[in-house]
Parts: sequence; structure tokens; C-alpha cells
Amino acid sequence: MTIAIGAHFPALTIKTNGEDGPENLALGDFLAGRRVVIFAVPGAFTPGCSNHHMPGFVKQASALKAAGVDAIACLAVNDAFVLNAWQKDQSADEIIMLADGNAELTRALGLDMDASAGGMGTRSKRFAMIIDDGVVSYLGIDTQRGVIEDSSAEKVLKQLTR
Repeated sequence: MTIAIGAHFPALTIKTNGEDGPENLALGDFLAGRRVVIFAVPGAFTPGCSNHHMPGFVKQASALKAAGVDAIACLAVNDAFVLNAWQKDQSADEIIMLADGNAELTRALGLDMDASAGGMGTRSKRFAMIIDDGVVSYLGIDTQRGVIEDSSAEKVLKQLTR
């Protein structure tokens, strides 16, 4: 079942980039008392994710923070090493990378998809969330391949400023 608006975000521990390599990040602590935007991509270095989705959040990072966001994070079913390289490639210094290598968080959110036909195995659907103190207040899921609309930085910003 897909997580819903008003639901508590799973308090799992996930990997992120640290100065000395992958580090654990306890999501319950990370989200507590903060407004956080999490957006998810099917895969680092894929065309839609690299050419449109991530660049939108990089470009809008200052505006999102000015609208009251404490942190912006990108979730992908990739390992922390791949996400670290992608973060550098995208000049995404203001984006916290969430490596869900085993898709545990993605499955807990009910936002996993089977991309085996393309040789990619289990991946995350393309989505964005606004999370207020651990509770989902916005969820935008793009269901059409190649379409970045409800999960775009612009759509999230509109939700924050309405």
C-alpha cells in the first residue's frame, strides 16, 4: 500500500554520503522537527533524472529553502557510492543523497516498481514529498514514463507557497 498524506514517514535507517564514505542516517531523527522535501528518482545517471528531475531541485534549492524547507533529499535505489558520484556530476551540493540500495525504504513507502524489463530490477517510482515533522503533507507521484510533473521542484514549490 502506498504511503498517504497524513501518514508518518517510516523511521528506517538508510545510507547517505559521509566524508569518509557511506554513513547511516536515521530517518526518524533526520525528519523530527523539520520540514523536508524528499524526491525520488528511478536511477542515478538516467536521462530523465539527470537532465530534468535533479537539475530542477538544484536550480530551485534556494527558493525551496526560502519557502521554509530545512532540507532537500534525493532518494534512489542505488548505492551510496553511485549517489555520491551523481551528486558531484550534478553539482547538487545542497541535496542530501539517500541511498536505498536494497529498496527497503522504497518498498516500505509502497512506491517501488519492477524495472526488470529494462535490466534495472526493483526501482523507485518517480515522486516527491513534503514531510513536516515526520508526517507526509504532500505526495506527488508521476506515473507516466518520461513525465516529470507532480514530482517536479516547481510543483513542490507551488505546494509550499500556496
